Amino acid sequence: MKILLTGAAGQLGRELKRSLACLGEVIACDHGQLDLTNPTALRETVRQQAPSIIVNAAAYTAVDRAESEPMLAQAVNAEAPGVLAEEAKRLGALLIHFSTDYVFDGCKPSPYTETDATAPLSAYGKSKRDGERAIVSSGARHLILRTSWVYGLHGANFMKTMLRLARERDELRVIDDQFGAPTWTRHLADVSAQILIRQEYREGIYHLTAGGVTSWHGYAEAIFEAGVQQGLLTKKPTVHRITSADYPLPARRPQNSRLDCSRFTTDFALTLPDWRVGLADCLADAHF
Repeated sequence: MKILLTGAAGQLGRELKRSLACLGEVIACDHGQLDLTNPTALRETVRQQAPSIIVNAAAYTAVDRAESEPMLAQAVNAEAPGVLAEEAKRLGALLIHFSTDYVFDGCKPSPYTETDATAPLSAYGKSKRDGERAIVSSGARHLILRTSWVYGLHGANFMKTMLRLARERDELRVIDDQFGAPTWTRHLADVSAQILIRQEYREGIYHLTAGGVTSWHGYAEAIFEAGVQQGLLTKKPTVHRITSADYPLPARRPQNSRLDCSRFTTDFALTLPDWRVGLADCLADAHF
């Protein structure tokens, strides 16, 4: 099995590089080796490597900056996946692509299913939605995994930001009216590898997040509690609840980011642990 992995230096890509290594030859490309804003170079790389599987972990993830750089977000999150899909179809390869809860507007009162209409609120969400559409319309064999609130030991994410702020401040204000499931990159990567090991190449869009639900405030409180337990923090700051309106940002976020993962569980007989389990395991491995 020959696997082409994009975004190999990112927080998810690093975990995928590890988890996919047992499956065969992994051609791991980071931004310096493969510029997703260059369609010609992207096509040439895929054709030169001729993989049987393409795993696209590369993404433009600066949600707020995307509001002022929508064309760059579109190039990376929409146009590049479209090119990868076209090349995958030409090769007869499988494309695994990671998407996001931000393709929804968050107005639904219950968890979103794969068949719910998308209605992104931000330039980032729109670019990810357009990437999904480009893949589906290409006719390539594909597996699109929508996830949420991704974090890990590498790169920039909410968990690492909270740990840093806890060392600098005694009090913090964190949003308590947006809800989702914090999902550890290692769990995402391991489940992706298990799918390929089983060769269960079911096509389509699936939701895949950690179990359970929390708010950003609840997530922050859990980070601080676990951080103290693991010896990463000497104190737990006071965390005040605020609303989204109290902390305006350039990009609007969905208030409801809960994703219904039952279709994935039924089709693959796999689930991710509860978000608190993932957080505890992640911080147990941390060396910040």
